[in-house]
Amino acid sequence: MSGRAAAISGGSGERGSGERRSPEQASGEDAPDLPRSDGDLPSWDDLAEWWWRTFTNGADIEYEQQILPLAEAHLAGCRRVLDIGTGEGQLARRLAGAGKPGLVVGIDPFEGQLRNAVRQGGGAVYVRAAGERLPFRRASFDGIVCCLVIEHAADVDAVLAEAARLLAPAGRFLLVVNHPVVQGPGSGFVDDRVLGEQYWRIGPYLTESVSVEEVDPGVPILFRHRPLSRYVNPLCGMGLVLTALEEPEPPIDFLTDSLDLDLERAMPRLCVMRFERPAQAQEWRRDG
Repeated sequence: MSGRAAAISGGSGERGSGERRSPEQASGEDAPDLPRSDGDLPSWDDLAEWWWRTFTNGADIEYEQQILPLAEAHLAGCRRVLDIGTGEGQLARRLAGAGKPGLVVGIDPFEGQLRNAVRQGGGAVYVRAAGERLPFRRASFDGIVCCLVIEHAADVDAVLAEAARLLAPAGRFLLVVNHPVVQGPGSGFVDDRVLGEQYWRIGPYLTESVSVEEVDPGVPILFRHRPLSRYVNPLCGMGLVLTALEEPEPPIDFLTDSLDLDLERAMPRLCVMRFERPAQAQEWRRDG
């Protein structure tokens, strides 16, 4: 898997008060029940400076040439946008500067990430909260994005349910994941020097699994692999409709060290899914 990750909690993230607020009323105050890390792995607070140096402000080709433009295009025209797992906020900043939406809110459970987001400015509002339990009222946003985040969430159903709860009629939810077929555990480019073959191996796609990948020297990150049905079916069951699916060709500048350019260009790194809540559909309600 690619290691293009952003912060989200690994647990239930229950809030103490149970109060739901409008995005304007929510604050960035610390919540003592927010989880910190997965076992002995570094937390996203520990990795905040590494993430900022490695992926922000043009440092990462894939973000600059593909992820940010895709998100901007799919959420064009949305007036109230939520970025779940905003990390240091580069996606929220991009959306806040595109088409001048009325409000862009980035949420993240990790204080170090949010400090970097606030330091960058850019017009978005940031709130410290976990994706599994968000402090906003139902149908607060007409645009929601969760980009390369949900693979790090233990309770995927809670994150998806919150996205569905907060999405207004006619709203769009953009879910971006590392492509679980060609970028999943056991999948990848193979240069077989014995047989003289180069090919792309596909790992056990249908098997849900947890793995730790060293995405940079000394930077281990936990990934949770799931087939696409684990995202699509719950969202459709909550009244959303899948209206677009993109599997973009990797940016050519990302493949400068490729051993087989034609093969690697044919293997998508990302899977981009856009869901919409029909304007006239009966509102789905989550208990609690």
